[in-house]
Amino acid sequence: MTRRVGTAQRSNNERDKTVKKIMLRTVAVVSVAGTAIVGLGLASSSATAAALPAAVSLPPYYSQLDVTGDAMVTAEDLEIAGDSLGLTTASPDWSSVSILDTDADGELTILDLADLSQRIIYDDGPFELVEATVIDMQSAMNAGVASSQSITQEYLDRIEAYDRAVVPGGSRPLNSIITVNPKALDTAAEADEIRASQGMTSMLLGVPIALKDNYGTVDMVTTGGCACWNENQTTTDASMVSGLRSDGAVIMAKASLDEFAYGFVSEFSSFQEPGSTSLVASPYDTTKTAGGSSGGTGAAVAANFAALGFGTDTGGSIRVPSSYNQLVGVRPTVGLASRDGIIPLALSQDTGGPMARSVIDAAIALDAVVGVDEADPVTARQQGLVPDSYTSFLDPDALQGARIAFIPSMVGTNSGTVRLFSEATAALTAQGATIVPVTPPAGFAAVLNEGSGSTNEFRHDLDEYIATHLGPEVEARTLTDILATNSFVTSRRSIYEARNAVTDATYEAWAGDTGSHTVQIAAGKTLVTQMMEDLDLDAIVYPSTNAYGTQGTNMRLSPNTGMPSVTVPMGRTIEGESVPGSGVNLEFLGRDFDEGTLLGLAYAFEKTTGARTSPSLYGPLP
Repeated sequence: MTRRVGTAQRSNNERDKTVKKIMLRTVAVVSVAGTAIVGLGLASSSATAAALPAAVSLPPYYSQLDVTGDAMVTAEDLEIAGDSLGLTTASPDWSSVSILDTDADGELTILDLADLSQRIIYDDGPFELVEATVIDMQSAMNAGVASSQSITQEYLDRIEAYDRAVVPGGSRPLNSIITVNPKALDTAAEADEIRASQGMTSMLLGVPIALKDNYGTVDMVTTGGCACWNENQTTTDASMVSGLRSDGAVIMAKASLDEFAYGFVSEFSSFQEPGSTSLVASPYDTTKTAGGSSGGTGAAVAANFAALGFGTDTGGSIRVPSSYNQLVGVRPTVGLASRDGIIPLALSQDTGGPMARSVIDAAIALDAVVGVDEADPVTARQQGLVPDSYTSFLDPDALQGARIAFIPSMVGTNSGTVRLFSEATAALTAQGATIVPVTPPAGFAAVLNEGSGSTNEFRHDLDEYIATHLGPEVEARTLTDILATNSFVTSRRSIYEARNAVTDATYEAWAGDTGSHTVQIAAGKTLVTQMMEDLDLDAIVYPSTNAYGTQGTNMRLSPNTGMPSVTVPMGRTIEGESVPGSGVNLEFLGRDFDEGTLLGLAYAFEKTTGARTSPSLYGPLP
């Protein structure tokens, strides 16, 4: 009896402390001074509607309890909730505030107010950079606890301390960054000024980003991982970079990659003597590759050297390093984001996309880079098919009622992967999804077995990039010139020579309007889409990789159909399995331009599993 009373009293004390803390936080939010908070909308009800940034799109958690009509939870919503405390279902005004009854007990109480206060993009508590999400950063910057300048500086400090060093417990450097932007802190200061005068104008305002070094940038050279192009200073940003800058992001660094995005090991020669190269290491196990070709982006984001990263994917180059480094990676529909200004590998399959530590961050990043671009005609396909914000799909209940298929042969036989995939499908089922094992239709093997365009298309597509974007100071302006420099990954000389020998006739027979590759990709899209229609599927799932190794031809399903995929951590291998402690990802594939559905499913899966871990070798700076 005494124990029961003690437990109840302790519970009441804890509740009192919680309520007091919430009320203090609420008072602080409502009363805090400063134009940054006014601009955000965290002001008293006297603030004008004009002060609210209309273009900010928030995930449902941060917007669905809005009762003032500005699509975000602000201090004004808290005031209304506070004034409505005690109202019940019998009250005349109940219908106008019933959405705030989050515990559904039929009365507005202090606990409902506490829940509401957690949904403001504002947090004046301690800020820890490691594993911080974009929401965390915006909350801290809105509260004045951190600034874009302080966050950017801390990332720069981490790069300086960790990237080219062998850390205790490690075996080799990460080598994840090629170039740091000398203007990063100036850009961050500009973002802080915007926040002070206008509020949080975008979810990316002041957020530091690392780009794979094949994205053109006006303030950093774009090497493509090759020393032959150390001087490639473009006069324009890549289209996707322009979108990020428009949203106020800080383009902080250029990440390492497998030279010209060729392979999965991320070996590059930029700014090294002829014949010398470096490899990107995984921050979880520096004896292993970070994957590729976007390995530098993968390692940098996983090691908390940037808030977000962008890579490119032709045959797996976003998804492989995402899987090896426990990240969320998005390979968008070919045509969702412009490739203009990105050094190409094979435009029949090339696409750029975000790599992030969470699905929310990936969705926020994707919002900034979509759009029709005349410079990349394939983007015309997206007209009318892109939502206002991908964050609107991020529902923790998104798996309820979903129909998801898997093809048993794509799971493979690796013991760790088989176990993790089984646990993943069990988690999907537990969240209300129906998991359907299917035998694929005739022709599916041809989809997976179609090769990459990286041989037959490379010289043709590279020549187009050189003609339109290559900086004037670069002397090596053909593949023949590049071979003559000896400033590249020289072990690939024969590969470059073979690409250089591809004739125009071979290119057209492969990638022309009626070329074999073009026809097969179209056939693959039709076949897989029809399979999804016939089975009423929301997605197809499969392991992205094994632990630090590919899984069959799984990586080819998305590029060989042009359909989008999202990869998300599903767990780690254990003792007795290959490479114990290694991350392996689950990949969701869906219909053209249905990234929103895939992100929603991945978000619900991420919420229920919490599979990502942070690399212990790269914790907070001392």
